[in-house]
Amino acid sequence: MNVLKKTIYGLIKKLKFLPPDLYVKIYYEYYSGKKLDLDNPIEFNQKISWLKVYYHPPILTQLVDKYSVRDYVKDKIGAQYLNELIDVYDSASEVDFEKLPDKFVIKGVHGYNFNLIVPEKSKLNKRKAYFLMRKWLRKNQYYRGGLEWAYKNVKPRLIAEKFLSEIGKKDLTDYKFFCFHGEPKFVQVDLDREVDHQRAFYDLDWNRVEFCDPIKVTQKEVPQPENFTEMIKLAKILSNKFPFVRVDFYSVNGKIIFGEMTFYPADGRYEFYPPEYNKIIGNYIKLPELPKHGIKEITAI
Repeated sequence: MNVLKKTIYGLIKKLKFLPPDLYVKIYYEYYSGKKLDLDNPIEFNQKISWLKVYYHPPILTQLVDKYSVRDYVKDKIGAQYLNELIDVYDSASEVDFEKLPDKFVIKGVHGYNFNLIVPEKSKLNKRKAYFLMRKWLRKNQYYRGGLEWAYKNVKPRLIAEKFLSEIGKKDLTDYKFFCFHGEPKFVQVDLDREVDHQRAFYDLDWNRVEFCDPIKVTQKEVPQPENFTEMIKLAKILSNKFPFVRVDFYSVNGKIIFGEMTFYPADGRYEFYPPEYNKIIGNYIKLPELPKHGIKEITAI
């Protein structure tokens, strides 16, 4: 894409009121440099873009909400896989740091990167923390990014959860299962997110795969978690019936803890490398048919 066109598209992508099908085409081309044909999407992010525009089962709103999803997880696989919930808040002013433990995490339920990780409360700048939380609550993930439909009607709230840590590690290792129609195909492993974020991809036999994305690839071999087989089983249950969803877990000192579910990884902006894998992985998604009566929206799973 030439500089002038990119500049124009950069301005247009601020116009969130545009029809979603038009907006998502511009958004996709701005970040990928490629055209998006919503009548014939082929690559992974092209199909993710299609799902943004047309795939709208109401349950998606519950599943991307970091508080409401807990009921779904409890019902499908059991409460033992949930992190301990300390409290839920509708406003930042409701957060009373004096009542929270020495270590905790506060998250915005309605988007991503809304995380306040507090390993030592005595060192917390409370004024900055309140400012940050108020800032989160003013944002809507649907309009903040590329019209990620599942977030459109999520109520902005905050939750406080137990601080999780693994013995011998500064940061939690994150296991993210890419699931297609209820079948995990591969797992993305994120390491050292707070210090030197690195990533690796493995198949379900724990072999390194041939593709990656823009995040720095770790050169070290990541040990397979002892409960990896159980994670696969749980990912299958949680992802059942959806064309695509990524299901995230932690393994904390041998215990599996649910992380989140996301339907639009990186907002459909990260390409896989080598480039041919964008199509190979895209082929795993079999898009549902749109209704025949003219309403271009799918509301059933």
